[in-house]
Amino acid sequence: MSDIVLKTEGLTKHYGGVHALEGANFELRTGEHVAIMGDNGAGKSTFVRQITGVEQPTSGRIHFYGQEVSFKGPLDAREAGIETVFQTLALADDLDVPSNLFLGRERFLFKLGPFSILDGKSMREATRNALARTGVKIPNLANTIRRMSGGQRQCVAIARTATFPSKLIIMDEPTAALGVQETAQVENIVRTLKQNGEPLILISHNMRQVFDLVDRIIVFRRGRIVANLIKKNTSGEEVVAYITGAKQAEKELEAA
Repeated sequence: MSDIVLKTEGLTKHYGGVHALEGANFELRTGEHVAIMGDNGAGKSTFVRQITGVEQPTSGRIHFYGQEVSFKGPLDAREAGIETVFQTLALADDLDVPSNLFLGRERFLFKLGPFSILDGKSMREATRNALARTGVKIPNLANTIRRMSGGQRQCVAIARTATFPSKLIIMDEPTAALGVQETAQVENIVRTLKQNGEPLILISHNMRQVFDLVDRIIVFRRGRIVANLIKKNTSGEEVVAYITGAKQAEKELEAA
């Protein structure tokens, strides 16, 4: 049986005359943590929007655990086992932690239209288990999201990925707006996911973070994948050279 979790072939997205993504060939294997890097507008977020069903590709194919897929929307991707933590978090500020983790997936003691009764005890217990699996510490589950720090909010969003069986976790700049301590907490969660063998795609501009957390680095530039680097065999300087285009220019000079 193949150990390939996600594979894209020739994945392309055009917005009119703008080629935001062109011919992206990508593979992610079981238990692997891969970083996607590149400047703003390089195609990173466009790539993620195609594989999570937020947008439909112009062309190309996506395989998930050996099956070709075509997600019609994010819910399709989530039901297939892809959990995504977007920069916007998509949390409900006025709901508590269990309500956010089970938003759209509520458990009921019995379900009868407006007379339905939620199974709050079951959702609280599942929330505690999810927090324990990811190493997230939230002292009071009854607190609303509005009353939490940025780091706690981010941790709740990440813990939501562990509440339900997931086959792939994607994190889009999970620490971009966080302080040093909160960033460290999120990074510890990523390490816990690695120990648990859960495959992960990390979009990040933070070079130190990438070299601390992942196995492989994919660099996007102008809508194309320009580098596929094994972390232990590369350096920050080489990654930057690919991001800026200096490496490509160097290769063109050598070929001339």
